[in-house]
Amino acid sequence: MSSRAMEKESYTEFSTRVHGQVTPWNRRPITGTIEVTRRCNFSCLHCYSNLPADDAVRKCELSLEEHRRILDEIAEAGTLWLLFTGGEIFVRPDFMEIYRHARGKGFLITMFTNGSGITEPIADELAEWRPFAIEITLYGHTRETHERLTRAPGSFARVRGAIERLMTRGLPLKLKTVVLRENVHELWDMQRFARDLGVEFRFDAMINPRLDGSRGPLATRLEPVEVVELDVLDRKRADAWQSFCEHFNGPPQPPGREDCLYHCGGAVNSFSIDPCGRLGLCNFSNAPGDLYDLREGSFREGWERFLGGVVERRVTRETKCTRCHIKSLCGMCPAYGEMEMGDPEEPVDFLCHVAHLRARVLGIEVPRHGDCEYCEGGKRFGKMVADAGRLRDVGRRLPFNC
Repeated sequence: MSSRAMEKESYTEFSTRVHGQVTPWNRRPITGTIEVTRRCNFSCLHCYSNLPADDAVRKCELSLEEHRRILDEIAEAGTLWLLFTGGEIFVRPDFMEIYRHARGKGFLITMFTNGSGITEPIADELAEWRPFAIEITLYGHTRETHERLTRAPGSFARVRGAIERLMTRGLPLKLKTVVLRENVHELWDMQRFARDLGVEFRFDAMINPRLDGSRGPLATRLEPVEVVELDVLDRKRADAWQSFCEHFNGPPQPPGREDCLYHCGGAVNSFSIDPCGRLGLCNFSNAPGDLYDLREGSFREGWERFLGGVVERRVTRETKCTRCHIKSLCGMCPAYGEMEMGDPEEPVDFLCHVAHLRARVLGIEVPRHGDCEYCEGGKRFGKMVADAGRLRDVGRRLPFNC
């Protein structure tokens, strides 16, 4: 599964699985994300963070030496898993130097890239300094669709060339896509392309606004019923949602923490560092008050004291999200609320609609949780039930893409 709702365990799930109980002292920075840049050589319609490759924002980016110092500090703190992402990581000409230093510290490294910058020499170097995984995003199965989204002429051929280079060297490649109005008609072709190569493929249709507040990407987003229809048409995906819900449905917080604002793994088992060296819960959590400047202090100080305070913040009011038992199907979090609604506690209707549709299609009971339009008695309940019934019929009539 690729939805953000399925990529992070909750505070409760992680802490109880690893430690057997939930206390503030269980926090460990096991996995980290480092955005080395927000610059990109693509200009994708849906992207939440990309900036022009020559944008002045590079002036604030961490230097190579600053990256080395921070990598040393997070290694000393016990971080095991590390993700390098962007923007586009290979826009930085020194990225491989950053990567080699991290690899030398023993991290298990995943790279997110559009692939266009992976030349023969870089592929050779990656074969020598093998990462845990390399994930390339496809934007279409045809050149026309791919380049309509990336707005980068020639990008389709460059990406396909990178895939071939990585496959030839036996590197651990994964492919994925973000499903939009502009490319949904080619989704199953992209899936088949990955299957023919023998590599893992996943997709995500949960589009959000840009970090700067622009709502432009939402114009590319599918409707909730279209999002859930994709789950129905992919047997493995539907089975994964079912299994996930069997384990993780229920109250989002353990007893005694019901009024905590954050319920993900951010600042509990994971962290993010932005291109300018600001430490936060995740790369979507962009509020200045939630970020710690690693140029002014150490990683240990930022993790133990600053983020330790952030993760203990409480909600200021009751909403339909506060006691919702199906947040595992939803993906709602303070960062998402801030981006889409300008308020970390304000429910996002799109996410709520998707979650209730998924639950209904999967046959998962949804206890009432406040004034929710999609719960029984709510003004949109009847339409949601009808849509869910139609989706179940689609699943019974059509062959699955497995």
